This record gives sequence, structure tokens and C-alpha cells, in this order.
Amino acid sequence: MDAMELYDKYMITSMVAGFQPVVVDEAHGCTMTGADGKDYLDCFSGIAVCNAGHGHPKVLAAAKEQMEKLVHCCTYVYYNPRAAELAAKLAEVTPGRLQKTFFGNSGAEALEGAMRLAKQHTNRREVVALTMSFHGRTYATLSITGNRGRKKGASPYMPGVTFTPAPYCYRCPFGLEYPECSVACAEFLDHVLKYQTGDPVAAFIAEPVLGEGGIIVPPPEYLKATCEIIRNDGGLFICDEVQSGFGRTGKMFAIEHYGIDPDIMCMAKGIADGFPVSAFTVTPEIADAFTPGDHLSTFGGSPISCAAAMANIDVMLDEDLPDKSHERGQYLMDRLGTFAEDCSLVGDVRGKGLMIGIELVKDADKVPASDEAKAVRTGCLEKGMLVGVGGALANVVRLQPPLTLSEDEAVRVADTLEDVLTEVAG
Repeated sequence: MDAMELYDKYMITSMVAGFQPVVVDEAHGCTMTGADGKDYLDCFSGIAVCNAGHGHPKVLAAAKEQMEKLVHCCTYVYYNPRAAELAAKLAEVTPGRLQKTFFGNSGAEALEGAMRLAKQHTNRREVVALTMSFHGRTYATLSITGNRGRKKGASPYMPGVTFTPAPYCYRCPFGLEYPECSVACAEFLDHVLKYQTGDPVAAFIAEPVLGEGGIIVPPPEYLKATCEIIRNDGGLFICDEVQSGFGRTGKMFAIEHYGIDPDIMCMAKGIADGFPVSAFTVTPEIADAFTPGDHLSTFGGSPISCAAAMANIDVMLDEDLPDKSHERGQYLMDRLGTFAEDCSLVGDVRGKGLMIGIELVKDADKVPASDEAKAVRTGCLEKGMLVGVGGALANVVRLQPPLTLSEDEAVRVADTLEDVLTEVAG
């Protein structure tokens, strides 16, 4: 049997709307190669994971060296030198006073741990999250995910969660226009805290750029305003950088665009260039809220993954990948923004760095063009390029290639998209 037949017979895939018909054999840099030998320019990076490119030699070398020494010891029973070194490195590169880290395996695990720590530190039990948000697929992280499409069929969810409108300027829930709106979506958090919660709120949780929600970029003032509101109320700001972190948006972390220092920051995906590890990093006084027995992760902080993450961060800094992300992203935004002026199918082009969303609409009333988005993904695949489709309305073409994307590859991305969008628009 080939991989597709084995998937069909032995794997649970009923929850997947449709696989891309590519059996991946190997990947290097920005290129994935199928079992049939066909090369694809990867503009999705395994959902924003391989930020330093597939199989970066320095990351692989660090993992191989560690593998020969120690594979597993449980970071929270014995002292794991690689985990300690990575925690120190994260304290250097994360913003503000973030210093102490807990390691897990996935973004969802990081968010769950962060919520528990926030509740214990504040002695409060409720949280506020954003509509359109996505934070994971565990019970607690689906509870704080503001997307019915991701949550259907498994309610009721965790109590003590309230939602405030996402800063989605293209589809403003208040029907306003930025900047005349005075960022009403930010000020509405105060209304939520006063009238929609049952108990004091421990934390406001937000992605600085919403990924699964459709690459939604908040107005520049938004996060500063919401952080002031939650902190004045006695709560914390949990920043979810699982998808937007590690150079993806043109800075090491997306929150750096907004001049705000989180109380807790959650990381995963791009942290180790494909090796599984997650983290949440906090200020020292918040870290001390955990007491013996409160939290643990058997596989969290794997020596191999931590060694890979250390090398990955070094690559980010040595090769100036955040700056390259900004440069390539600006080129693509300029090209696609100009193209959109004459293509009615494209309603909005938005993003930061190499985290770009192209929202497709059927008409001037912004009716979501979800079928057309799928057609664009298929058209790109046929031309040897892999893109994602997402957004709360399933109508956003997502560009999140490795940050090592070359100038020539960026030109190819833009050319291919323009050709395919033109074909789909008819």
C-alpha cells in the first residue's frame, strides 16, 4: 500500500476536510518534494513551523549531536542542561521582564499551562478571549477559541470564558471604519469586564496577529489599549505567539510591533524548526505561583528539541531572518496589494512579514468566496506551489513560507498567485 492507502485504512482522518494530494518524501529549504519526484515551493511551512527552512543544517546538526548523548530524562525530575540553556536564551530574546519558562510539547499545552498559572497568580478564575481566535484543539484551548467552526459538536465547553470582538477592520463588528472608529473594539473589553463576566478575570488572551482567524492584524493602538484595560482591572495579558513568533512577522515576536510587554507569552510551532517543543515564559513573580505538584509534562523540554531550538534561535539571529521576513513580506504585500486594485475577487490583502492573508470575496458586499479560495489553493498546487486556506469564513488564502524565502522565490510566489487569482476570477 502507498501512503494514501495506509492513511485511508489505518488513520483517523474523518475530521479533515480534504488532504492536499501530495505524498511528501523530503523537504529542504523552501522546497518540498513529493514521492513522485515533483518539487513544490512551500508557502505554508507545515503551518508556520519551519521558519528557518526545512532541514536547516545547523538545526539538524544540533539535534543529531544531542541525540547521541541523551534522548530523554524528564525535564521536571532531573536537571536537563539543554532545557536550562534554552530557557536562558528565551529570557534574552523575549520582550520585557519575561524570564522563567515552562516547557511542553504543543501550543495547546502551552496555553493550558499559561491559563492555569494566571489563575493561580491572580487568584481569579475567568478569562477573556477574542472572537475569530484559535488557540488549540484540547478542551480548554477550544474553550477559548472564538470560532464556532472549530468547536462544533463538542459543547458544552469550559465555563468562565467570555469573548470580546476581534480587531477585524475589514469586517468590523461595529460597522465602523478605522481610524474614525477610535478603536472601539479595544474599548469594548471594558464593557465585557463590567457586564459579561461572573467573577474577576484572571487574563485577557490574544494573538498579536490572528492566524487561523484569517491573518487578522490589529490596529497599532489595539493591544496597548486592551492591556491597559485588563491590567487596570487586576488581570494579566497572555500573548499567544504560537503562530506569529520566531521571526514570522518581521520581528522576533509579533508583540514587538505594538510596544507592549506581555505578562505571559506562549510559544511553539517555529521555536525549533520542526522539532516538537512548546513554552510559556513569564515574569519571576508570576512563575512563583506554581507550587509542588501543580504542573508537569513528561516529554516537555526534550533534550533533542531544546538543542534544536537553541540552534534555531541562533540561525534566526545570525542570518537576520526576521529582517528578511519583513523585506520579502513587504515585497509580496506591495505586489499583491497593487494586483488587488484590479481584481474584484480580492477583498483585502493584509499581514506582517511573511504572515500574509488574501481575503477573497464574491462581490462588493464582501460575500465570502470560500469555494474560490479552495480553487486558488488547487491552482497553486498544479503550478507547483503550496498555500493554505483559512479564516473564520474559510475564504482567506494564507501565505506563510519559510523565512529563508529568496528574492527569486518571492517573485515566483507573486507571479503564481496573480496568474491563479486571475484564472479563478474568470
